[in-house]
Amino acid sequence: MNAGADYITAEKRKALEAELIDLKGPKRKEILLALEYAKSLGDLSENAEYHQTREEQGKLEARIQKIEQILQTSVTVKGGGGDIIEIGSKVIVQKEGTQEEKNYVIVGSEEADMANGKISNRSPFGEALFGKKKGEKVTFKTPSGMVNYKIISVS
Repeated sequence: MNAGADYITAEKRKALEAELIDLKGPKRKEILLALEYAKSLGDLSENAEYHQTREEQGKLEARIQKIEQILQTSVTVKGGGGDIIEIGSKVIVQKEGTQEEKNYVIVGSEEADMANGKISNRSPFGEALFGKKKGEKVTFKTPSGMVNYKIISVS
């Protein structure tokens, strides 16, 4: 696996595909109806509803483009499970100088959510962990300096 590639899990791909169907169908129709209504109110140069709806339409189309780009360029992975840390791997690490162990899952950048223990393979920590094995030590740079971790478990 290439550490620099864009990855998404099969679950994320399904969620993005469902969102795309919703955005291209009901959401797009909703905005078009709102635009028709706003146009019927008269002078478009001073029509706040029209301008707001056009802005919403722009955001919708941008999101559709982003999802389509993600789906076209991302590699779908099933998940880790091996001895080497890759996308989908569940990792338990211990910060040097502490006894506390932390659990993380390595995910693609679209799924990263540090609050839920999902680390992007493109983050400094994710890059340091990628390709390593149980028992190895990793060092990476943070805003407060260099940090060292020991890999306790990989699954």
